[in-house]
Amino acid sequence: MARVFNFSAGPSVLPESVLQKAASEMLDYNGSGQSVMEMSHRSKVYEEIINGCESLLREVMNIPDNYKVLFLQGGASSQFAMVPLNLMNKSGKADFVLTGQWAKKAYQEASRYGVANVVASSADKTFSYIPELDPSTFDKDADYFHICLNNTIYGTRFTSLPETGDVPLIADLSSCILSEPIDVSKFGLVYAGAQKNMGPAGLTVVIIREDLIGNARDYTPTMFNYKTHADNDSMYNTPPTYAIYICKLVLEWIKNDIGGLEKMKEQNERKANLLYDFLDQSSMFKGTVEKECRSLMNIPFVTGNDELDKKFVSEAVQKGFVNLKGHRSVGGMRASIYNAMPVKGVEALVEFMKEFEANNK
Repeated sequence: MARVFNFSAGPSVLPESVLQKAASEMLDYNGSGQSVMEMSHRSKVYEEIINGCESLLREVMNIPDNYKVLFLQGGASSQFAMVPLNLMNKSGKADFVLTGQWAKKAYQEASRYGVANVVASSADKTFSYIPELDPSTFDKDADYFHICLNNTIYGTRFTSLPETGDVPLIADLSSCILSEPIDVSKFGLVYAGAQKNMGPAGLTVVIIREDLIGNARDYTPTMFNYKTHADNDSMYNTPPTYAIYICKLVLEWIKNDIGGLEKMKEQNERKANLLYDFLDQSSMFKGTVEKECRSLMNIPFVTGNDELDKKFVSEAVQKGFVNLKGHRSVGGMRASIYNAMPVKGVEALVEFMKEFEANNK
């Protein structure tokens, strides 16, 4: 069976060794005589899986002891409501930087619960850059300050963090978590849907500083209260058991096969540079993002001709490069080169792009 190079923005490519390991354990996990899909989440054997996953995540990300790790469902989009319901509880205000569709949705949802203040936006240029931030516009009384660290659709990322003082910094890490080291202690809370760099769809990871737990609004649904899940070790109800198991395998791969997040970052920079270097010298293909704001994970590009873009995407599929069509709000193409995309996949894509350019002058 020939596997394609999958450049999907999510659900996305997983490490082949992880898939092979999961396949070998599908019918019988670790001598238990059952699949992880089948076992009780209250069993001893599953308790070892979820505890092992949390322990690995803490180790790989160097998560401080005063932070809780929560394994939830509902996708990162559920956090657009959970964050204000739990944190917008003193002044009833929060600051937002709008750098794309997901940051905008977080802002819009928070606006239902309090005063959401836009301190900066890059909507004027189709979110093709990270706006410069003026600390004088930050609300010192805000309950939190929200950013989307990497913007999946538009291919931008924050290369430095805003200085928010005593106001907790909250970040959506869905498309960049585990791609490079981050200092968790600089954030009050981070969250991520797993289906880009951590595992399959269905799992959402929240890492929250303990002092931010326990102040949810009175009308917060039980399942949307962080305290519910923190007090029950993510076992208040049935967690996304199989997705957590795959996440554990991915973390083992990052730790043992890659060598940790510093090595992961080096590999991701190598892949991104391969594609960006070609785009910068190509006479046909152009990147859509300002250079200083370029993502390591999501790389949108265009030819400037819609018909040529369609032809490229069609021929790419025939060559085994799938999910390269860009998001409708940007057009063109987008290569999502998450952790599990091998270097050889990007090298092969660049060779195909050179060939396509030569044949379509």
